[in-house]
Amino acid sequence: MKYVRVLREGGPVWGVLEGERVHTLSKAPYKELAYDGKHLDLKDCTLLAPCEPTKLVCIGRNYYDHISELRDMVDGSGTPEQPTLFLKGLNCLNHPEGHVGAPEFVTRLDYEGELGVVIKKRAKNVKAADFADYVLGYTCLNDVTARDIQKADGQWARGKSMDGFAPIGPLVTDEIDPANADIETRLNGRVVQKSNTSLFITGVAKIMEFITAAMTLEPGDVIATGTPAGVGPMKCGDVVEVEIKGVGVLRTYID
Repeated sequence: MKYVRVLREGGPVWGVLEGERVHTLSKAPYKELAYDGKHLDLKDCTLLAPCEPTKLVCIGRNYYDHISELRDMVDGSGTPEQPTLFLKGLNCLNHPEGHVGAPEFVTRLDYEGELGVVIKKRAKNVKAADFADYVLGYTCLNDVTARDIQKADGQWARGKSMDGFAPIGPLVTDEIDPANADIETRLNGRVVQKSNTSLFITGVAKIMEFITAAMTLEPGDVIATGTPAGVGPMKCGDVVEVEIKGVGVLRTYID
């Protein structure tokens, strides 16, 4: 299935994407699919972030090559013995084709292309073998980061959680393998990140087990699984695209 959220008559509505047509639903598809008998042409739709989270749980330092470059940018720590968690606030949530700006005091604004995991039912103490039962699907995410603030603060909350710092989309799909997904980030059309989720330090199944041992995930919550090497700065006027094969392209404009 491919799920989208779109605007219809000024309000958000969930839908199932089949080809270029969106079959709309009467409610979120977490427990069941409740078609409302209507449809829209995709070309006429404004896409929204395909999730309704209570929180965004993010994994830092989940590719070996990114750890090496992060060591120079932020701190001197090495490979973590277990996943490094941080949260992004709901004020970060941003839509496909959205705009991102930073306060004037930010001097370096970075892109971080990632695979996002959208939760479909309450998850607590999930075993790795059962993780797929709790996943609605997968999406693209840009973990926008004020790198200078992250480095200056010594912890990541402020640098990661400014308004609009989590563009997500364009859709959610359960039709890809999260353990073998090609991911690419482009800055103004130039490839700056290119990797595959097979290179994760901790895979999605173990990530789910680790997170839910500590906190409950709710339907619509998002796990951001970490970024590969190649992160770098953006400036006003730039266009950033995060593409995951089988999901699509998440495009963001920098103000």
